[in-house]
Amino acid sequence: MTYQNFTLDIGSDAIALITWDMPDRSMNVLTPESFGELSDIIEKIAADEAIKGAVITSGKEAFSAGADISMLSGFLETYEKNLKKGDEEAAVQELHDTGNILSRLARRIETCGTPFVAALNGTTLGGAFELALGCHYRIALKDKSSKMGLPESRIGLLPGGGGTQRLARLIGAQDALQLMLMGRTIDPARAKGMGIVHALAETRQELIAEAKKWILEGGKAKAPWDLDGFRIPGGLVYSKAGVMTWSAANAIYRRETYDNYPAARAIMSCVYEGLQVPIDVGLRIEARYFTSLMRGDVARNMIRTLFLSMQELNKGARRPVEVPDYKINKLGILGAGMMGAGIAYVSARAGMEVILIDQSTEAAERGKAYSETLLDKLVSKGRSTAEKKQAHLDKITATNDYDALKGCDLIIEAVFENRDLKAEVTKKAEAQIADSAVFGSNTSTLPITSLAKASARPENFIGVHFFSPVDKMMLVEIILGEKTSPETLAKTLDYVRAIRKTPIVVNDSRGFYTSRVVSTYIGEGLHMLSEGIPAAMVENVGRMTGMPIGPLALNDEVSLELAHKIAAATKKDLGDKYVETPRDTILNEMVENLGRLGRKNSKGFYDYPEKGKKHLWPDLAEILPASVDPDGVDVDGLKQRFLTIQALETARCFEEAVLTDVRDADVGAILGWGFAPFTGGPLSYIDTMGTPAFLAQCNKLEKAHGDRFKANKLLKEMAENGEAFYARFSPSSADKAA
Repeated sequence: MTYQNFTLDIGSDAIALITWDMPDRSMNVLTPESFGELSDIIEKIAADEAIKGAVITSGKEAFSAGADISMLSGFLETYEKNLKKGDEEAAVQELHDTGNILSRLARRIETCGTPFVAALNGTTLGGAFELALGCHYRIALKDKSSKMGLPESRIGLLPGGGGTQRLARLIGAQDALQLMLMGRTIDPARAKGMGIVHALAETRQELIAEAKKWILEGGKAKAPWDLDGFRIPGGLVYSKAGVMTWSAANAIYRRETYDNYPAARAIMSCVYEGLQVPIDVGLRIEARYFTSLMRGDVARNMIRTLFLSMQELNKGARRPVEVPDYKINKLGILGAGMMGAGIAYVSARAGMEVILIDQSTEAAERGKAYSETLLDKLVSKGRSTAEKKQAHLDKITATNDYDALKGCDLIIEAVFENRDLKAEVTKKAEAQIADSAVFGSNTSTLPITSLAKASARPENFIGVHFFSPVDKMMLVEIILGEKTSPETLAKTLDYVRAIRKTPIVVNDSRGFYTSRVVSTYIGEGLHMLSEGIPAAMVENVGRMTGMPIGPLALNDEVSLELAHKIAAATKKDLGDKYVETPRDTILNEMVENLGRLGRKNSKGFYDYPEKGKKHLWPDLAEILPASVDPDGVDVDGLKQRFLTIQALETARCFEEAVLTDVRDADVGAILGWGFAPFTGGPLSYIDTMGTPAFLAQCNKLEKAHGDRFKANKLLKEMAENGEAFYARFSPSSADKAA
């Protein structure tokens, strides 16, 4: 029997084989249609006493990525529409019922009386993993590249298909929490070792055969927790072992999240409360927490930014549609430092021929060696082979000869932030490449239009700003100069897509978007130091706001020397218009007088010993004003300053048309420098608060701390009209502007 998304075949062995194979999709996802079809299949199997059991597998390379997040977004839209009708209770009930479909479906499989086996032929995540947990037996292909897990916490939700209840009952609260709280994934071998998967198979044929064998040998249609005498691994939550687990779990939760993530808190509550009651009651508890999270701002904002907007950008939302697809076969990189070396690595990994150029062949070879180091790590972890490593390295040519750039489709300049040097290498490279080739500058602050003056073809000149380390950071900020053509933008976006990074597109200005806004976070930390706020408090409060690291540590990572040079270049360009700040004074002392350059020379705001963890430089207090009493510091006020200064600068970027698309702003902030993910990004932060309330917050901080918190004209206008950024600068209007 064939459905739209499934096929049901009942063999001569009286076993039903359910194959999940969604048309026109590279991977299966859970949708309302697939829920309905699967429910119908389950009922058919349950009603036929001749069927001995059922095996569910996938017709694709992976089993399933889980729920279609667009479906969840649709649930929220329906909820909002129902709220406007004035019946909140009915709106909440409908959201609860629709959000609980998977949980009910998995429980029906579990209690239908027919043994079900999940034959997992590849990656199985989220709701699909929960569906598998509802089956009575699980067997998976032995494949290190396959991933299993419940990553819902990464978008502000909890596993709402029974995952919090079944996983904790299967492997115990401690291990279950470790997987769910951080959204960690594991490979099938690890899943078997933990007791999540019962068996592994070498091939697909063996996978199905072993699944059927389990049924034919008397596999029972009962989950362990539905049997008399079931005991929870690790003991009850109020046992001696349980008390120790929960004490540690609460401490780790506070340390890692600072209570910014309701989903993490809800996961812990679901497991703690659910393990004290029968499974059906536990599932109802989970459903209510899931509904509560769905109604909250955090989940809505995280879903919108970290899934919907990111997916749209990855699929080319900002790409000019009239330009044909463009393939980069040969890439030239000017500068073999850490940034250039990282770009070479990811580009060669995408199958491109790479020419890596530096002043000397030796310097270029050192840049190529960076790729070898990364590849060696992959081989040692079993994630690659010696043959693949060599094939990767063979794609990179290290040289100082610009003639090697002939035939390059794209050049990326990644030399130091020095105008004269950038102009020199631009001219040397353009002398070798075709007129149609794109020239991209990996500058982090220097305006692209001014750099393009060194180019004979400014319409082909564009900013391509990577983030360090390139192999780990997923964002690329693309900057349009005044003369950059749509063809150049399209070709650059095609390159970014080929190396599997997420692009944002911004217009030209000093610092563009990311460098400009992240500098306000670092700068506010230095302002706090100048006020006598202890360095440790500045760092801790930075993390409490949801930032991945404190502003001083971040300054060290990007290099105090680089920040000092950027400030000097800016001062040179702006002349008398440049405004000195405490940041300039502190950086000048650290770099010029003390030689503390940051992580790069193991001396910055932190010391970086060869052995042991980094720690704040003990003598830092000697170059700063006397510390104030920490007990008298308004911690919430400091948190407010960190978030407000970044959000305000983002609003200024919209007024100046540096940004034109809300997706670029929020996705860029979270991927680029880790802006508090629970907020959904700086614009989501403003919209959630409301522009009138945010304006009032800016006014209060301006009065207390000065003009850097002065609200811009656009923000005042939007506050007066009660407008939101996601309404005024919707993707549709941004696309028209682009």
